[in-house]
Amino acid sequence: MVTSNRLRGYGLRTLSTRLAATFALTLLVAPSFASAQDADPDEHKGPDMHQLAAHPSAPPVHKDYSHYLYRPHGDRVQEQPDLDRLLFWTPDGKPDGYAQRRGESVIYYDAAGRAIRVQRLAPEDLQ
Repeated sequence: MVTSNRLRGYGLRTLSTRLAATFALTLLVAPSFASAQDADPDEHKGPDMHQLAAHPSAPPVHKDYSHYLYRPHGDRVQEQPDLDRLLFWTPDGKPDGYAQRRGESVIYYDAAGRAIRVQRLAPEDLQ
């Protein structure tokens, strides 16, 4: 067998020597590539993660909250379209609860998270 004779020629010592040489060469060459990339000041660099996070590319989501009938008197309303809910804030800036759609209903919660009101939606509001 030709393959078995070839494999016998590679002893553990030869294999470990080749692996060590490859590893050493990698350690010597890798820093030179990194310094060569950093050394070119004229090269255009892309935005960093902070710049990308400041301006998300996803368009804002818009929802119709006209079927949410109950709104606490005097509260400021903040929309959260990704969660399909409205947040209610008192005039002095404290949270006053929220309303969230669950299936065929809109459930209104107080500031402690207890359900205080359930509004059944009409069939035309379900779309």
